[in-house]
Amino acid sequence: MKAIDLFAGFGGFSTGAKMAGVPVVWAANHWPDAVHWHSVNHPETQHACQDLQQANWAQVPAHDLLLASPCCQGHSKARGKTSGNPEHDASRSTAWAVVSAAEYHKPDFALIENVPEFMQWQLYTAWEAAMNALGYSLAPHIVDAADLGVPQNRVRLFLVASRSKSPLKLNLPKLDHVAASSFIDWEGGRWSAINKPGRAAATLERIANGRKQYGDRFVMSYYGNTKSGRCPGRPIGTITTRDRWAVIDGGCMRMLSADENLAAMSFPDWIQRPKNHRLTVHMAGNAVAPLAAMHLINAIKEAA
Repeated sequence: MKAIDLFAGFGGFSTGAKMAGVPVVWAANHWPDAVHWHSVNHPETQHACQDLQQANWAQVPAHDLLLASPCCQGHSKARGKTSGNPEHDASRSTAWAVVSAAEYHKPDFALIENVPEFMQWQLYTAWEAAMNALGYSLAPHIVDAADLGVPQNRVRLFLVASRSKSPLKLNLPKLDHVAASSFIDWEGGRWSAINKPGRAAATLERIANGRKQYGDRFVMSYYGNTKSGRCPGRPIGTITTRDRWAVIDGGCMRMLSADENLAAMSFPDWIQRPKNHRLTVHMAGNAVAPLAAMHLINAIKEAA
């Protein structure tokens, strides 16, 4: 089995495919930084930096599995159309590149990742009908990455498209949850005093509430509507494209490091990353969790 990776980003899908023993022969993204680091980590893959809606699919190698993670921001509750972001009208249309690629190559399988709200898209019915017209049956799987061994609660939609009469329901494992403490370096990082001038009152309130529940060591979302912390003995919450999670230890705190963000996403140790913290966090939060991808791809291989 060979795969291609559309909207490859930092390479979560491609890394998961490699872990599953499936070579990714071609990968593309419109973001030069992402393409560069994908090529560093996957030098055996042919790369393209382009708008995939303008792709020449005749130049793409033959493959059995199409992996795709179209832009999700236009569908998410936090950043979608109802939040007043008209540019996301264009981002939602990236899903049509999947149809275009599938029409040309007709691989046996496609695995499409997005937020669950993707299926509430006004044009989803038309998109599904287009895939059906190409001979694909679609099976939606709502998956929490924590159930597949990722130390993070990350709920995502994985659509399995198969050239079969009936939708292909994958037999996925249900693994024990991995604690956030498994990747937190309590001795490392750049710590600062919690009680320092300028610390927001809402932050101090969250920390006080967290201490009442979890003691001196816990993690906490630095923004959002949360009122407390989170036990480090359970998976961390969703990793996003900007610094979100703070680590609390006694009277000190710090944000997760770039390496901790990658570990929370289940990227293996051999992955190379940019030195820039913000860029790494952005690419990590935008990726597919590799360990989840590996289990999904293995399940497709078993069903093939």
